[in-house]
Amino acid sequence: PNLSEFLAMFGEVVDRTISHLNDKGHLVLVIGDKYASGEWIPLGFYCMAEVMKRSMKLKSIVVKNFEETRAKRNQRALWRYRALAGGFYVFRHEYVMVFKK
Repeated sequence: PNLSEFLAMFGEVVDRTISHLNDKGHLVLVIGDKYASGEWIPLGFYCMAEVMKRSMKLKSIVVKNFEETRAKRNQRALWRYRALAGGFYVFRHEYVMVFKK
């Protein structure tokens, strides 16, 4: 329903996941950002902070560019039009964050 509740539930998932990791095990988070009501919400960075609160060390952030995807193949103009007409932002990236226990 809102960002705070999402992050609380995400934190629960992280807690359950970390408990299954070996010592010095790795956790990888692949996530994009959110755009709502004309505002960019840096969801990836909020989730990164939730993982780090649990004593996980951030080892790397990779920004994955996906200018062309199968779903958008040869239809970039149409996807752009739909996004802008609907008040959405045209995202072209997602984050791959690597953490170590």
